[in-house]
Amino acid sequence: MSGILMGAVLSYLDGGFNRIVTILAVVTALFIQVFSNFANDYGDSQKGTDNQHRVGPKRTVQSGEISPYQMKIGMIVLIILSLATGIWLVVEGTKGLDLPMFLLFLAFGIVALIAAYRYTAGSNPYGYAGFGDVAVFLFFGLLPVVGTYFLNTHRITPELFLPAISIGLFSTGVLNLNNMRDIENDRNSGKHTVVVRMGSSKAKTYHSLLIVIGILSSILFITVSGKSAFQWLFLLAFPLFIRDLIQINRIVEPRKFDPFLKKLSLTTLLFTVLFGVGIILSHS
Repeated sequence: MSGILMGAVLSYLDGGFNRIVTILAVVTALFIQVFSNFANDYGDSQKGTDNQHRVGPKRTVQSGEISPYQMKIGMIVLIILSLATGIWLVVEGTKGLDLPMFLLFLAFGIVALIAAYRYTAGSNPYGYAGFGDVAVFLFFGLLPVVGTYFLNTHRITPELFLPAISIGLFSTGVLNLNNMRDIENDRNSGKHTVVVRMGSSKAKTYHSLLIVIGILSSILFITVSGKSAFQWLFLLAFPLFIRDLIQINRIVEPRKFDPFLKKLSLTTLLFTVLFGVGIILSHS
């Protein structure tokens, strides 16, 4: 949701905000996110990655609370919901544009659903080959920010990619924390995440780079495009990023990374809200 909100507030900054498009984008993104969680639960249970050695929250298929068949039904329902609101979103967001643009954004939505499923489910899931970080950066950062902005304004500016990079890197940080927490079980289950490939020590350095570069990208955006001191309001979120980063680099036991997934997600949302409030205040 942070990516969608970021794209929306940036469109407001440039005078092209569309309320219906933004609401539909948020709803569609949430449907796809829930579908992704269902598919991840199902896929990891089928691959044997979800087992008694898993550190994170209990999974429903692996624990027997939901059967694989029931989870498949849930995924089908989410696909239908995602397509229904997604098509409506693209129709609203491409009014006045040509058919190829409509088809392009429709294709983006379908690719997002396929990517959500193929992360851990199906044959040769890319999450098991270490490409999850790239997918999260694209589908949680660049696509929602730039896509929402375009569907609101019908244009794209180069500086727009700076806050999109910030959201993408912070979101990738959440996945990296997840993978640092699960490193032992992933390694034993044949899930070759970036963390498994580089090891815990380098993964902490990688995580620090994700957060620091994300912070610098947002600062650079305001330096280049800022029009009011209010737009620096998002800096209030940075002490939370840095505090957690210091604590993360001191962790030795993998299971202790778990609370920081929620913290980073919420801090990213706070960063986005402050970013948006700063833009709104600069226009008041």
